[in-house]
Amino acid sequence: MKTNVGSLDRIFRIILGLVILAAGYYYQNWFGLIGFIPLGTAALGWCPAYLPFGLSTCKKPKA
Repeated sequence: MKTNVGSLDRIFRIILGLVILAAGYYYQNWFGLIGFIPLGTAALGWCPAYLPFGLSTCKKPKA
């Protein structure tokens, strides 16, 4: 599994995941569990939604 999530993208995903989890906890709603998706993709460094489009936010290695 090749990483396709860069460092800035990871930080954004962590913050977004925590906000969604906190909102779900605050409003006592199960939809807050969706916050685990961006946290998981940030932890793995791999996003399956990027594959069909060939996207990557990782820096390209210098030749």
